[in-house]
Amino acid sequence: MSLRRAVAAPFRQRGVERMSESEFVVALSLDRDWFSPDQATRLVDVATGEGLLDRADDDVVAAFDPASVDIPEGFAPAESVLHRRSTFERALDALVDAGVDKQAAVASINRLQADLDLTVEAAALLYARRQGVDVGDLADRAREDV
Repeated sequence: MSLRRAVAAPFRQRGVERMSESEFVVALSLDRDWFSPDQATRLVDVATGEGLLDRADDDVVAAFDPASVDIPEGFAPAESVLHRRSTFERALDALVDAGVDKQAAVASINRLQADLDLTVEAAALLYARRQGVDVGDLADRAREDV
């Protein structure tokens, strides 16, 4: 996932799992030239909302092991990582990451949505659970959105 790679890069570059938010922004904007400082700050907000970063005082802390993330040579994140993904998009990504075919997942989610008269988010979470994909964190977010 491009967002996870973008978040991991500054931590891997410095060999840490915690840094000041301003260091993180500088690493993304000036060191790597991936984003403007405003966009890098937006990325912090998106990554925090996605559960990839935690804020502690003026620091950001990786909520995953940055060293475990593969960052291919020449990688540059798409600007789309700056947009908060919906619960449906996050559930679909979790399904695809677990090896479920994307088209099959979308078709099954649409069927569940129609058959059970659910929102697309609820149908996606139900389908993911039936496939054995852990989306418990997304269920809380979906509940808040209702």
